[in-house]
Amino acid sequence: MRRRALAVGAAALLALVGCSGTPAAESTPTATPSGVTGDLTVFAAASLQGAFDEIAAELAEQNPGVTVHPITYDGSSTLATQLLGGASADVFASADEATMSEVDGKGEATVFATNTLEIVVGPGNPLRIASLADLAAVSSSGGKVILCAAEVPCGAASHTVLDGAGLTVTPVSEEQNVKAVLTKVRTGDADAGLVYRTDVLAAGDTVEGVEFPESASAVNSYPIVALTRTDAAQAFVDLVLSDDGQRILAEHGFTAP
Repeated sequence: MRRRALAVGAAALLALVGCSGTPAAESTPTATPSGVTGDLTVFAAASLQGAFDEIAAELAEQNPGVTVHPITYDGSSTLATQLLGGASADVFASADEATMSEVDGKGEATVFATNTLEIVVGPGNPLRIASLADLAAVSSSGGKVILCAAEVPCGAASHTVLDGAGLTVTPVSEEQNVKAVLTKVRTGDADAGLVYRTDVLAAGDTVEGVEFPESASAVNSYPIVALTRTDAAQAFVDLVLSDDGQRILAEHGFTAP
């Protein structure tokens, strides 16, 4: 009986050892999802700043291994010139397709959003501008109206709507990106200007926007392209095109293509 009890105890001990597997000190750690890694440099049209900052933050949160450098924002034509001159970026997002066509990507550019113009005025709309014709009248009577330069997408759109309406505006200055136009109206250096509706929305109560029907003749389409074949570049493009990216863009006033 004593030998039998010892045998049973030994068998039980062996069973426990067999169930325990590899000792704790030598156990294999649980695998951690790798995610996307690498550096990411983005060049984007100035009007995308609020939306793209948010999208970039979401990408970094989802992929801690990605180093997202501060996005370079400016007029699309300025950014295209820099890229053609040798500047390095992984992703380019333009405010129009014409500018995008000047830049060679490592994939096909995809339109991800659209935008339209509004007249921007100071709080309370002191000059009572209610139409594109009113904007032209303010310009012709000595008022300070400001536009984007013609080579910039917002400037090209501005000339399209004015020419289509048979109106003339003589700007007191022409800016290289839409944010500069917005800033001059917001600070009182200009009475009014033409900017995107997204810029009016982003400025909050520091300015007011005036919609006008002629803006439908110059809807800006925004394309994006990966300039390098890196996982980080493709991940950013994919996020912009995803439901989450489109939601963020809509919250900032952009419309779907």
